[in-house]
Amino acid sequence: MAAQFEFHHKGYCDICEADVEFVATQRWFRDHLLCPQCLSVPRERALMNVLRRYYAKYRSLKIHESSPGGRGVSARLSRECRKYSRSFFFADTPLGETNSTFNARCENLESLTFGEGVFDLFITQDVLEHVPDPTAAFREISRVLKPGGAHVFTVPLVNKCEPSAARVQRDENGALIYLKEAQYHGCPIDERGSLVTRDWGFDIVKFIHEACGMATHMITIDDIDRGIRAEYIEVLVSIKS
Repeated sequence: MAAQFEFHHKGYCDICEADVEFVATQRWFRDHLLCPQCLSVPRERALMNVLRRYYAKYRSLKIHESSPGGRGVSARLSRECRKYSRSFFFADTPLGETNSTFNARCENLESLTFGEGVFDLFITQDVLEHVPDPTAAFREISRVLKPGGAHVFTVPLVNKCEPSAARVQRDENGALIYLKEAQYHGCPIDERGSLVTRDWGFDIVKFIHEACGMATHMITIDDIDRGIRAEYIEVLVSIKS
C-alpha cells in the first residue's frame, strides 16, 4: 500500500493577502498545493504576484479574462476590478453575445469581436494550449490591447527547451486532424474537458513575436513561502508597443 503523502507549509497568499497554511495531499504541486482560503494553486498565485508587482494599479485598469476559473485570481479580479470582463467560447452562442446559462460573453480567441485598442490587460490562465490556431489568437489579443497594454498569462511549457509541437491541426475544411493521441484538461464550462492542441516550449516567446510583434517576458518564481513552487508555473507578459 502506498504511503500517504501530506505537505503543510505556513506562508503568505498573494491572492488572499493573508497568512495561510498551504496544504497538498499529492506530490504534483501544480494542481494540488492549495491555499485553504481561496483554493488557488501555485500558477494562480504566481500570476497574482506578477500583477501586484508590475501592475500595482490593476484595480483601475480595463481587464478582460478569457476562460476564467471560479476561484483565485479570477474571483478576486471579478470582485475588485470595476472594469473587469470575462468570456468563454460557447459553441451554441453567437460570438459577442451573452450565454444565459453562465452569464458570460461568448468569444473565440482566434476571432475576437472587440474593437482595437480596448483593454489595458488581457489575461488567460492555461488557455493557449487549447487553441487550434495560436497565431490567430496572439494576433487578436494584440489587436484588442491598448498601446502599452499587456497579455499576462500562464500556459504549461511542457516541452521546455525542446521545440513547441502541435497536437492537432485543421484541414482545408476546418476539421481537426489529430497528430498525437487526444489529451484533455479540465474545463470550467464543459465536464468533458478541453482538448490540448499544442505542447509549448520556451520558444513560445519567439512564436509570439513572429505572430504579432509583441515582446514577451517569461517570469519564473520559486517561493514556497508564497505557495509558489511547482512544475510549469511560468508567467508570461507580452507587451504591445
